[in-house]
Amino acid sequence: MTFFKFLTTKTFLKQLLYAVVVLIILSFIVLWWLKSTTNHGQQIEVPNLSKLSLDKVEEVLDERDLKYEILDSANYNPEYPKYSVIEQVPKAGNFVKEDRKIYIALNPSGYAKIKVPSVLGKTLRQAEPTLLATGFKIGKVSKRPHISDQVLEMRYKGERLEVGTELQKTSVIDLIVGDGSLNRVQEVSNDGEGNSENDADESN
Repeated sequence: MTFFKFLTTKTFLKQLLYAVVVLIILSFIVLWWLKSTTNHGQQIEVPNLSKLSLDKVEEVLDERDLKYEILDSANYNPEYPKYSVIEQVPKAGNFVKEDRKIYIALNPSGYAKIKVPSVLGKTLRQAEPTLLATGFKIGKVSKRPHISDQVLEMRYKGERLEVGTELQKTSVIDLIVGDGSLNRVQEVSNDGEGNSENDADESN
């Protein structure tokens, strides 16, 4: 029997059919295994964690077989509760697979502390933008008799404030500014002395 005739026999066709069936079964088994190990096609919607406490985050994510990891830092936002979620990646509404990590940033307990800049000896017009740009707020501005119109003191909650002191951002700083009145008094005094001398010269 030649090889080509053997290909047309029932024995060969039966063996070929068995081989095809086995191949199909193996293919289904492999696909099922890949699907179960890689969660192929599984979609879990990322929940909105905004403003949730860490305990609540754990509860919500556990229900969805998701995990979380806390990011290092975030800027304080007064509209969010302290230590609540202020940012998350991926965003709410995205779809991820089981055991995916959701990266979250927690709202700090308050604003970061920054150093008070030096505005002593500057005019009010110069001092205000410097303090505002640094992150502070301007409180009460008081006038004090002085030869100049410059900033004489800074105060925080009634206490004298030294340059370089660290305060939380948005802290309110009060300013004490000279009114220049002593300079005017001195000018008037000098004018009076000059007139007296002139009068004495004219009488002579």
